Amino acid sequence: MPEQSHLTRRHWLKTAGALLVTGPAMSAEAVAAQPAGPATSQASFGPLKQIVTSDLNVAYVEAGPPSGQPVLLLHGWPYDIHSYVDVAPILAAAGYRVLIPYLRGYGATRFLSDATPRNGQQAALANDALEFLNALKIETALVAGYDWGARTACILAALWPERCRGLVSVSGYLIGSQAANAMPLPPRAELQWWYQFYFATERGREGYARYTKDFARLIWQLASPKWQFSEETFARSAPAFENPDHVAVSIHNYRWRLKLAEGEARFDETERKLAAFPTIAVPTITMEGDANGAPHPEPATYAKKFTGRYEHRLISGGIGHNLPQEAPQAFAQAVIDVDGF
Repeated sequence: MPEQSHLTRRHWLKTAGALLVTGPAMSAEAVAAQPAGPATSQASFGPLKQIVTSDLNVAYVEAGPPSGQPVLLLHGWPYDIHSYVDVAPILAAAGYRVLIPYLRGYGATRFLSDATPRNGQQAALANDALEFLNALKIETALVAGYDWGARTACILAALWPERCRGLVSVSGYLIGSQAANAMPLPPRAELQWWYQFYFATERGREGYARYTKDFARLIWQLASPKWQFSEETFARSAPAFENPDHVAVSIHNYRWRLKLAEGEARFDETERKLAAFPTIAVPTITMEGDANGAPHPEPATYAKKFTGRYEHRLISGGIGHNLPQEAPQAFAQAVIDVDGF
């Protein structure tokens, strides 16, 4: 797409976004946004595409012109690509090439070999994202996500900044380490991590395997207590949890955090770098919903980790953890704005 056309669409969307975003306009402190629209939205994606990396056959959806600036959107646990079902058309209309892969253990993404560990550690997920870009021959992309997806996006921006044109991260800087996770938290904070401790037990693994969809529904409700999602909305995402490796990857992720499960030696160097909590220099917008019921850090604790141009936006209107699906206009606007930094 010609650059002038891209800029025209960007200007149009910023103008349209101003009708939906109120409060201190695009301030570094707060942005107030309208709630996400009808909870009964039936919007969906077109046919899935597939591409092979070294470990996976990755299922993904794509929207927008193939020549557009690539945007990689990464979902979290226990959600799926439909977190971006209303974000994608906004970005596509603005001229972006939007790419949304199912993470390992979700949807139609599959491991190529039975011998590959069903590893959920942060370095493995980041490697998946990097290999996905490589497989598509994408040199640089805007990267954005929430929950597990935000952590992966932060890792890409921190360790491979040459591949990241900009970053949008819900709940800020989410890079972790096993040493940091070993530190006890105040009781109220520990209570929010109840499922992590549950997953540390064999009963927890069996319970998650038996009641996967019920568990996911409960997390959606707790993490976004004011999001009145419909049964149709949940049913659209629920099949993603039927992936044969979903339980194994999910349980490993949380057990690895507490050093209750081993990672893979091939990721040791990456984890060593992440344990030093590297700064992120690429242009960044962090976001938070004003009703996020999931564990998340306060913006003041991570602002200094972003050393390039940086803004934090608080999205009001009862917005919870799944910010892209609950406030798609605000999320899409952040992607467009960080591209203009």
